[in-house]
Amino acid sequence: MPQPRRPRGRGVWLLAGSSDARSSGYAGAVGAGDESIRVVGILGAGRVGLVLARLAVNAGYHVLVAGSGSPGRIASQVAALGPAATAAEASVVVRESDAVVLALPLPRYRDLPVEALRGMLVIDAMNYWWEVDGLRDDFADLRTSTSEIVQGFLAGSRVVKAFNHMGYRDLDDEARPAGASGRKAIAIAGDDAGDLAIVARLVDAFGFDPVVAGPLAEGIKLEPGAEAFGADVDAVELRAMLDRFPASQRGRMVARARGIRPDAPG
Repeated sequence: MPQPRRPRGRGVWLLAGSSDARSSGYAGAVGAGDESIRVVGILGAGRVGLVLARLAVNAGYHVLVAGSGSPGRIASQVAALGPAATAAEASVVVRESDAVVLALPLPRYRDLPVEALRGMLVIDAMNYWWEVDGLRDDFADLRTSTSEIVQGFLAGSRVVKAFNHMGYRDLDDEARPAGASGRKAIAIAGDDAGDLAIVARLVDAFGFDPVVAGPLAEGIKLEPGAEAFGADVDAVELRAMLDRFPASQRGRMVARARGIRPDAPG
């Protein structure tokens, strides 16, 4: 199990070169510049946040979780995850974690501490639910993925999209060891190959095969309205879903909004 958090550094190491990693499309993004993740911070203590916290604990990470109120409000839920999980203030989660997962309602991204998250790896597991969040022109704009909006706000952070397209019940039920029959897949999207390698390793540790969707703009393939949203499938089928996106109705709408020719790749 990881040791308690040391002072955060920017240049520690991660070995992310397993055969599973290479087969999932992020080989070559691994190397001496990668950061290790010992402590996973989670902002959001709803269903998704607590499921991800459980997966992180089961994978051997120390986990810090912040809800919308005081840590005492979620202390019993977090304690039930085991001694490696701790409820904390959001400021403590950000300060003491190696990577931070956003499991918040998407409109709350503007409440995030921009300066405190500067330089950090931020994993965006949020989605736009218009029924709950209201009709928002910014989130509904097909020219950008919602993760690009988050990245624009957190300009100094390194945002990777992950863990948003699978339902929380499936996340909770489907984790399997690497190489297990029927292991399901999680797609990720990001602009930096090294950060994708780190998140892919995290996805693998959580019990899923990572599949790289592409840069952060391609995160729109994982959002509501896309075939991959809600997908609880293996890596081969998830890759096929991503490849089918351009020919789908949603894909054609995105292409028109972005001025992409129908026959253009991706």
